[in-house]
Formats: sequence, structure tokens, C-alpha cells
Amino acid sequence: MDYDTIASVFLDPPAAHHAGPEVPTTPARRLRDALEPLATHGIWCRATNERYEALGLNFMTGYVWGRAAALGEPSPGVVVSSFGVFEPAFLTATYQEGRAAASRADVLTARADGAVQSLTALLAGEDHAVLGEIATALDRAIRAQDGAARPLFSGLRDLPTPDGAVARLWRAAELVREHRGDGHLAACISAGLDAPSMTVLTEAWLGMPPGSYLATRGYGPEALSHAEVKLQEHGWLDEEGLITLRGFDARNHIEATTDASEAGLVSALGVWLDDIVHAASAWSTLIVEAHAFPADPFKRAAG
Repeated sequence: MDYDTIASVFLDPPAAHHAGPEVPTTPARRLRDALEPLATHGIWCRATNERYEALGLNFMTGYVWGRAAALGEPSPGVVVSSFGVFEPAFLTATYQEGRAAASRADVLTARADGAVQSLTALLAGEDHAVLGEIATALDRAIRAQDGAARPLFSGLRDLPTPDGAVARLWRAAELVREHRGDGHLAACISAGLDAPSMTVLTEAWLGMPPGSYLATRGYGPEALSHAEVKLQEHGWLDEEGLITLRGFDARNHIEATTDASEAGLVSALGVWLDDIVHAASAWSTLIVEAHAFPADPFKRAAG
């Protein structure tokens, strides 16, 4: 799928205003939500996707290969395992197509150069002294975190850090995202969930239409039915596919476990956390308003 099609579906503001879902307001969750549009700028911005197109990549092959390249040049099975939430055959084919089209060095360069160019332009009117202070505090804290059982975080941390405050801010934000993502997958697996069921449970928890998020990860109606049956067996969805009180409790426990895996980061940030959340929220608003991140608040909440 080409970038213009993706932009028209995901980046243009929806015709009707939707109030965002209620999500926890823990320090770790507030940090995650504030940073999400910054962290994913290398995925959504036009500048990166134009560079991908020049390499023969489309939006999905660029996203998959660009993210997986932090791991080196892994086998498809390692990519499927590390990403954790995509339909395996779909992700394997997308990854292999991307690798065949562009080298690891080229895709990493395209991703970083595009994201930094775009963010630099979007944040040109901001106080660069503040931007630099926030970037330094966030970068120092996230790089000090343990990488055990966190493959995407650890691979990304091993890449050279781009030069400049904007580049360091972007890289630190995506490191936070991968660190939390690795921890969240572990929490979901420990709760007995597989990829479809963890996604459908999140849909129900946030109030999204059943299967709407699942479809973006390459799954079809059969996987939705499988997930609903699995969650009904747990007592987490009712017969109509709506989340139960037990389901809310279970998903809230997963969220709390994910937050607990971020305790070291929250502690390392200390008094900086509120300043980072405040500043990053404002910068992320600029990104959304520039149509460089999905305007749908449910997409931001779901990750």
C-alpha cells in the first residue's frame, strides 16, 4: 500500500470527532502516550516514506524492514517473534519483500534521515534549549535500562545515535516505545494470550470495534473468531463479544504489569518525568496537527 493511501486512511482527521478512550494515568502510561507520535515519526512521516519509495519500498515493507533492521538481518521467525502481534505469514512475506528491495544500511539511513528532517522542520519554532535538555534527560534514562529479554529495545539501542538534539529526542522516544513494547508482550504472554487474543482484548478494553485493530496486523475474520472464543473461555468477553468485569480486571492487570516493567525508567527520570510529559505532549500535538500521526485517539491509545 502506498503512502498517500495510508495517509488518507489514517492521517487525515476523521469526519466525526471521537472522544478518546479512558486510559490509566500512571507515570509510565502518561510517558508512553505523550511520546507515541514522536517515537513513531520514522514510521508515519512523509519524508521517511518518500525515501523508502526511492528504495522500492512501500509503507508496510518500509515499516517492517525499517523496524526489524535494528535486529540486524534476522530470520523471518525472529522478526515474527520480536514484533509479536502480526499474522506470521503476512509479516514474513512483508519482511522478505522489504529485504529483497533494499539493504539494511539503506533502510536504516532512510528511516533516520527522514524522521530527523521532518521533526526538525516541525519543531523549528520550539525553544531548542528546552528541547535539548529534554532530549538529554530522556536519552540518559532510557539508555541506562536493562535490556534483558527486550530484543527490539536492545537492537535499537545498539544503533549509532543520530547527531543533534532533535535526533536524540526521536531516538530516545522510540527506545522508550520499544522498551515498553517488549515488556507489554511479556505481560500478555504471561497472561496466557496469543497475538490475536491480546489484540482483541485491547480493542474491547478501549472500546474499539471488534477486529478493527486486528485487521491492521494482517489477521482476518477467522482469527477474530478464534480470539473471541479464547477470551470467552477465560470469561473476559461475553457471548456478544463485549468485555466483562473480569476482562477489565485482567486487562488492567496486564497494563499494571507492563507499567511495573517500566519502573526503572520512571525512577531514573525522577523529577524530569512531568516536564518530559508536558513538553512531549505539546510536540506530539504539533505532529498530529501536521498529519504526521493518526488523528484517531483510539489508534494512539492502542499503540
